[in-house]
Amino acid sequence: MDVGETFADYMDALMPLACLPVEIAGRNRIWRKMVIDGIRQDPDWKNGDYAAEPRAGLEIAADFLLIAGSAPLRLQEDLPTRDTADKILDAFMKRTVAGLDANDFLYAVNSSRNYDPSAKLGAIQAPVMFVNSADDFINPPELGIAEREIKKVKNGKFVLIPASEETHGHGTHTWAAVWQQYLKELMEESGR
Repeated sequence: MDVGETFADYMDALMPLACLPVEIAGRNRIWRKMVIDGIRQDPDWKNGDYAAEPRAGLEIAADFLLIAGSAPLRLQEDLPTRDTADKILDAFMKRTVAGLDANDFLYAVNSSRNYDPSAKLGAIQAPVMFVNSADDFINPPELGIAEREIKKVKNGKFVLIPASEETHGHGTHTWAAVWQQYLKELMEESGR
C-alpha cells in the first residue's frame, strides 16, 4: 500500500494481497530473523563472499519457506502419510535449495525491515481491495490487523478468504482463481 500513499494521484485502484499494512513485527519478524541468522551464521556464508552456496543456511531458509508459505489443510491432504510427507519434503528441499542464492534470499527476507505504511493509509485516494486468506501463516487473521487498518483507508475494503482446499496459505496470492472475483469487483468499482 506504500505506493498508494506515495503516489496517491497516480493510482486508479490498489489490490494488496497476502500482506498487512503495518510494521513487520511479531511472528513475521521472528521467522525472518531466524532465516537471516541461519544463513549468516553458516560458516560457508563467509560474510556474503562465498564461492559455493552455504548449504546449511539455505536448508534453514527452505524449511521456513515451506512452513511459512504453505497451508495446513493442503499439506495434510497432499501428504497424508509419514512416507509421503518425507518423500515430498526431501524433493522440495533439493529443488528449493538448488534454486536459492543466499545473498539474494537475505536481501528479499530483510528488505521489509523498515516497512510500515500504517501512518499514511488515510492518504490513499484510490479504491483498495485488500485480500488475505485465513490460512496465511505470515499474516494470520486472528491478529485483527487487517480489519483495523483498512478502516484508515477512505475507499478501502478488506476480504478474508476462508481456508479451504482451494487456498494455499500465504501462497494463495499466486492463485488468481481464488481471488479473481474481488479483482473484477475492484475493476468495476474503479471504472476499469
